[in-house]
Formats: sequence, structure tokens, C-alpha cells
Amino acid sequence: MSRLVVDPITRIEGHLRVEAQVANGTITDAWTSTTMWRGLEQIVQGRDPRDVWYFAQRVCGVCTTDHALASIRAAEAAVGVTIPPNAHYLRDLIAASQIVHDHVVHFYHLHALDWVDVVSALSASPSAAAQLGQSLSDYPNNTVAQLTAVQTRLKTFVAGGKLGPFANGYWGHPAYQLPPEANLLAVSHYLDALAFQREYVKVHAILGGKNPHPQSYVLGGMTMSVDPNGKDTLNDDKLAHLRDLLVAGQNFVRQALLPDCLAVASFYPQWAALGAGPKNYLSFGDFRSSPMPADQAAKPVADGVLPAGLIRNGDLSSVTMPDADLIAEEVTNAWYRYDGGDATPLRPFDGETKPHYTGPTPPYDQLDVSGKYSWLKSPRYDGKVVEVGPLARMLLAYARGDALVRGHIDAALAALKVGPEALHSTLGRTFARAVEADVLATHSLDVLDQLTANIASGDLNTHDNSKFEPKDWPARCQGVGFVEAPRGTLSHWIKIADQQTERYQMVVPSTWNAGPRDAKGQRGAYEVALQGTPVAKPEQPLELLRTVHSFDPCMACAAHILDADGNPVLEVKVQ
Repeated sequence: MSRLVVDPITRIEGHLRVEAQVANGTITDAWTSTTMWRGLEQIVQGRDPRDVWYFAQRVCGVCTTDHALASIRAAEAAVGVTIPPNAHYLRDLIAASQIVHDHVVHFYHLHALDWVDVVSALSASPSAAAQLGQSLSDYPNNTVAQLTAVQTRLKTFVAGGKLGPFANGYWGHPAYQLPPEANLLAVSHYLDALAFQREYVKVHAILGGKNPHPQSYVLGGMTMSVDPNGKDTLNDDKLAHLRDLLVAGQNFVRQALLPDCLAVASFYPQWAALGAGPKNYLSFGDFRSSPMPADQAAKPVADGVLPAGLIRNGDLSSVTMPDADLIAEEVTNAWYRYDGGDATPLRPFDGETKPHYTGPTPPYDQLDVSGKYSWLKSPRYDGKVVEVGPLARMLLAYARGDALVRGHIDAALAALKVGPEALHSTLGRTFARAVEADVLATHSLDVLDQLTANIASGDLNTHDNSKFEPKDWPARCQGVGFVEAPRGTLSHWIKIADQQTERYQMVVPSTWNAGPRDAKGQRGAYEVALQGTPVAKPEQPLELLRTVHSFDPCMACAAHILDADGNPVLEVKVQ
């Protein structure tokens, strides 16, 4: 029995270390450690709650708008404001397009290379690859000319000794199973996805002022001016441009992302039985048809296009609604301390973020997993480990009979000749992300129609300023803002006293999924999912990466404490 250490896990946001116990070529146990420590929760204390969202979005360079939205929702819930319809539509467009963009980037640029052997594409027949591509979808770039050009470009990389973004893969690994033609097709779409993200992100530039950190949120709505005939406003020309971008995004998802995910799954059927997490799934829902009234924000279950719900033990026949009061975090195995005891779970409104680093010390050969071993807390729902993210949300949508989701998933299950139990897997997690991209690409166009119709009716308002001034707030108040972010359920919790931020906590998707064991010894979702994973070559742990990447880790969000003086608190050494 040996210990496999992968540090850092690459192709993610932030720094993640995984240690796995391997016996007879299979992972029997695993520990996941976030090895960086940054800081927002302390930085925002004492600040004007109207400004906190601006700081909070800088927790990460990827899910910026999600943190901005969760933060502004928390402040609005605390002071009791309902945003106007146009602000709701604008925020939905930004959030939905963020998820579509993120899911495309994740599959092609962060996860696909776990399945695609780039060097194998050099020996492919471009005509056979084009034939394969055309059998999958009507994507216009699946032509012999396009695929020949991509192969020539790849050969030029190799001849020059520079593989560029493909330089450090485990090419030739025995766990790769795609034929050369499928690999060439995937490399072509990888490059196309670079062009896709460059264009699609313009939705954020138009609505948020810039990307990645939007500027247009404000307590009570949005700062954007709406006037169909204005020059420097959201006018008819910009609405038409938005439609073109959203349609192009939906086309890419349907013609490239969905068929590519299904094609990968068809060549890796064994991965429909690997990578299952705790099989408890949680979502607080998002993308309602109308703004959440202020008097409902204290219990922020938003049963919208992304449904709210809880699935226990993988039972899709029984879905219950979640309760924010059942969320708590403990720090038994996290590098923090609680005044009342590390194993005592704290609700986020009462949460504490007090660092307590106990090791390891250089050269970091191995974690001492008998004690604290991660900068992540251990969030629990009703005392249980849950998985959040696209798989959770699409399973909930499937269980509740969503027609679009059921159509995609049932067709995939039939094509792969597997039952719904296959969804609890690494492949299920990956395919769910593609399905969700289509759900939200479709929703984006629906929201744009609603926004356009509302503007045409004469409603140009984007802001409710009735509670903008602190003099209109209660002396003490608190609120929570939930957002279903690309990686799962995100929540920001604020307590306001005397018009200032008294306490602030964030419970983020990668903390839910990547957190360490708790006082009961319950493993986090990553740790559960890695058990049973085969490892053909421990020195090239490709299979481990497949399952970890299927969660789309974002450790920058998860370990969200920043030394305000810029001092390093941990030195990470690659072994």
C-alpha cells in the first residue's frame, strides 16, 4: 500500500493538494487539502455594506459575478429591498451567461485533456474525423478542410518542439481510449472554444461594464441606464447584439459541447460507474421568473429554472426542499479554531474565521491527516455531507420532470445503454454540466425576451433607491444571499450593525465539495468520489485528475482569506 501525492492539482482555479492511498492499482482512501489562504471575510468587516459586493467579487478571477451577486443579495435581504424587474432580468442575464461561459471553458480547457490524447491526433485521418464529427452534430467546423488545418497546426507545434497549452499532458497514457479521429475532433473544438469564450464574454462587457469584475451592481438594482433610443444606454442596438451573442452561445453548446460530452462518454463506459460522491445533493435554486420579494429573502429558497431541493442517498423519487437554518460549518480538520470548540458546528451567521495553522512544515512530504490538513472548513447540511453543483441541480431537475433536462439525459442514457444510476459518477457529473449549459443558454434568450418586452412597455427603471441610504435601515439586521454558481450552491451571510458590516461569512461550492473530514470522520465529497478510482500509473495519475476535475475545483473561492499586508502564509512545494 502506497501514498500518492499530487500537489498542485493543475487546470483548476487556486491550489489543491490530493493525497491518496493506493492498493493493487486502486485508490482506497483520499485526503484533499487546500493549501492557500486568502482573505475577504475579515477585510470587509467595518465597511459600508453597500460596498462589500465590490470586494467580495475579488475572491476569485473566474466566478466574480456570482460572488458580487450573492453579496448584493445578502445586503438587500438584510435591509429589506426588492429590486425592480429590469434589474432582475439584467442580473439573470449576467449570471446565466457566466455559467454557460464557465461550463464551456471548463470542459474544453480544464477537463477535456483528461480524456483526449492530443498527440494521438497527429495520426488521425482528417476525412474520417470529419465524418465522425458530422455524425454527431451539424457543427459547421466539422469539415475536412478545418480538421486538416488543425492537424497541420498541431504538427507545427510538435516540429518546433513547442506544444503550447498541450505541453505537459500524460500523452500515450494507457487510460486514454479515444481513437485518433476523436482526439483530432476534440483538439479542433478545444481551439474553437477559445474563440467562443472571447466572443461570448462580451455579454458581461455590455451588461457589467467589463469582465471579469462587473461594475454595474448596486444595492437596490443596477446602475445601467435603459433607453431604447439612447446613445450610451442599453438601447435597441445593444439588445440586438446581445441576442446575436446568446444565439451563438446556444448553438455552440448544442452543436459542440453536448455531442462532444456524449461522444467522450461512449468511449469511456466504465467511468459511468466510477467517481460517485456522497449521493446527497443540494441546491437552493436560482433564476426565478421575478424578483424575490424582500419579505421572502430571509428564507431564500429560489425555486426557479435551476430547481431547489435535497436528494438523500441518491433517491430521485424523494425530493425535499432545503432550509438555510440547517447549514453549519465545523473546523475539526481545518486550519482554523473556534472559541467554543472546533468540532462544534456554527451557523454562518455566527461563523468564525480564525486561522490556526498546525503544519506540515517543509518539505511537505506528507500531510498529517490525523489532525488538521486543509484551509477549508467542513460545511454540512443537517449534519450530512452533500454534493453541490451541476450534477446536483440536473438530478433535481430530472427528478422533478423538467422536460428539457429529461430529454437530454434520457437520450444519453439510452445511447449509452445505462440506467439513471450511471448519473452518480464522474461521467454523470461531466455530462450534467453540458446539459445545464443548454438549460441556461436557453433561459438567457427567454430572459432577454422578457427584458425587451418590459422595456417596450415603457418600464425603464433599473433601481429601487428606497433603502439605499443607511438612515432607512434597521439599527441591526442580517441577511443571506444565495446564488447557484457554476460549481454549486454559493451563499454570503452578512450582519449589519450601526450601518456597518459587523460579521461576514461565505459558504462556497468548492468548500461544500472539497472540505476535509468532520468530527464524525465523514469524508468530503471529493474524498468520497476518489475511492475506488483505478490508477494505472501512479507517476501519471490521470484517472485521479478525471474525477477531481469533474467537480471543477475553485480553491480561490473556497479558501477565501487574504493577508491584507500581502505576506505569504504558506509555501507550496511541488514534489
